[in-house]
Amino acid sequence: MTRPPQRTGGRVGVFGALSHLALVVWAILVIFPIIWTFLGSFKTNTEIFGEHPLGLPATFHWDAWGRAWAKAHIGQYMVNTVIVVALSTFFTMLLSSMAAYVLARYRFFGSKVIYLLFVSGLSFPVFLALVPLFLTVKNLGLLGTHTGVVIVYVAYSLPFSVFFLTAFFKTLPTSVAEAAMMDGASHTRTFFQVMLPMAKPGLISITIFNILGQWNQYLLPIVLLPGNAEDKWLITQGIANISTNAGYEADWAGLFAALSMAIIPMLIVYIVFQRQIQSGLTAGALK
Repeated sequence: MTRPPQRTGGRVGVFGALSHLALVVWAILVIFPIIWTFLGSFKTNTEIFGEHPLGLPATFHWDAWGRAWAKAHIGQYMVNTVIVVALSTFFTMLLSSMAAYVLARYRFFGSKVIYLLFVSGLSFPVFLALVPLFLTVKNLGLLGTHTGVVIVYVAYSLPFSVFFLTAFFKTLPTSVAEAAMMDGASHTRTFFQVMLPMAKPGLISITIFNILGQWNQYLLPIVLLPGNAEDKWLITQGIANISTNAGYEADWAGLFAALSMAIIPMLIVYIVFQRQIQSGLTAGALK
């Protein structure tokens, strides 16, 4: 005599409701500060610290955006940031994809040691290496230059990129690469024309993560781009400086406008590539 199946719908329903409630709370905690920052950029200091700091502005003033863009040089800092992030992300993806492909597809003496060295970089906090980094970049004559920042960004982005892409390349079928080799394709051509297109979801995901991480980086630019290189500052340095740009009177509306300028491009990037990011993160589990 078979036992009737147990009813688990109630338990699943409770856990489902709790998970949805947690997601709603998390969404509010993330979205509300962004909206408040955006609305604060249209207020005056009196409205921000007045009786209704969470309310809508009485009048939408665009003056703070103009001050942030022109007087605080946020436009110049944003251009500098785009250049640095574009170069560092390009070299990070090029080097990490080649290293990850070799570590995932080929077995040679010391391959596991090399992989573990890359992975060990994930456990090394960046602030512990600030003094050696400063001295190294200074001795190379790259202190206060975008080249030094790009090199350091690439170095600190490689561990996670190699770790992620190595696992992704292992999920790709080997038969396609073997067929290309049998047709006379070299290792280089097989990698760039066959395997890289197949790894597109993973490449897009890790590229977006690198862009977000490098765009929001503050500690490294502070060390590598000191005050005498203000024309080469990145946007995080400009945002940190704008609150005291008017002397002893902090320009909070200008600060919120600068923050909004820094947030909007990253929101657009994430919204545009949202599906690619999700597919890249789940591709390895689905294969």
